[in-house]
Amino acid sequence: MTLQTLNILNYRNIRQAALAFSPKINCLVGLNGQGKTNVLDAIYLLSFTKSALTATDSLNITHGEQMAMVQGVYDGADEPETISCGLKRGVKKQFRRGRKDYKRMLDHIGLLPLVLVSPADNALIEDGSEERRRFMDTVICQYDKTYLEQLTDYNALLRQRNALLKHLADRPDGGTSLTAEDEALLEVLEIQMTPKAQYVFQRRTAFIETFVPLFQELYARISNGAEVPELTYVSQLQNRDLQESYRRTRPRDIILGWTSQGIHKDELSTKVRSINHPEESYPLKQVGSQGQQKTYLLAMKLAQALFLYQRTDKRPILLLDDIFDKLDSERVRRIVELVRGDLFGQIFITDTDRQHLTEILQPDEQTRIFRVEDGKITQA
Repeated sequence: MTLQTLNILNYRNIRQAALAFSPKINCLVGLNGQGKTNVLDAIYLLSFTKSALTATDSLNITHGEQMAMVQGVYDGADEPETISCGLKRGVKKQFRRGRKDYKRMLDHIGLLPLVLVSPADNALIEDGSEERRRFMDTVICQYDKTYLEQLTDYNALLRQRNALLKHLADRPDGGTSLTAEDEALLEVLEIQMTPKAQYVFQRRTAFIETFVPLFQELYARISNGAEVPELTYVSQLQNRDLQESYRRTRPRDIILGWTSQGIHKDELSTKVRSINHPEESYPLKQVGSQGQQKTYLLAMKLAQALFLYQRTDKRPILLLDDIFDKLDSERVRRIVELVRGDLFGQIFITDTDRQHLTEILQPDEQTRIFRVEDGKITQA
């Protein structure tokens, strides 16, 4: 599905905009802080029901205004689809497909597949394992609604178990003497958590097995085979019975005040091997250059788009926010050749320099360029 038109009212620094897009390449040009990323965020909002920039909806409303609205018209299979989101201070967010409100926001996830590539993706390498789990979850949730439900239920149960562990640790005996009731409560939570964790583990395993070959192929095309990337899924469930682990680690978990076993500890290991020394691999975070790290992240995100297309038969909208920094001209050329081809659908690209975009894209009739200045957007 492609985004035909986008209407924005009081969203971040964009007071009003009515935009009509190309079904292929759309470029947003302007200095930093003018609103380019905010346009992409409005598009992201319509796919995921939330902003990529902040978890607080009210912060997306233009300062001094009481409400905001974002509406997009997509070319649906049979007829155009209208998706809209209304934000009002102190009121629950309203999300609508056509004229019908969603009862649950998660029912919308997957309708409009989308992949965002931005400078914030550095967190996938630089930050902790939570960011890499979120990457897996974001992909899988777009084609498997049961996964999202199971993961949501697991996290709710995990919070309950952690609250109980902390309550036990705060008792005068420090939780060293559990009553039959304490044991029963923990047992019930653990019995409920185990099958949900198992489902998530199995889906993550299947995802990585299919995803990694796509990722490695794209990395090779961008880097011209200079090195080989490794992406490995690591989970406690690969070598242990989770319910038994819960029971065995209860004393330690009470001391810690949180649950030490489960899918919330899963990790993705990010490494690179040199083609000249294939027997050695090194952690990307510690040893990889800025160019290698950016290539790795771009390959991950582009592979995400191709994977979703294979699973859903829908080409995801691709948002490329300031992606060309810290890449040599040859890698930039290969990226542009990739995204312009038939593998990818509608694309939105931001850059600070129109001349730079013109040189690398060589715009044609399938390209539209918009200038963004102080929240005002005009077609160039």
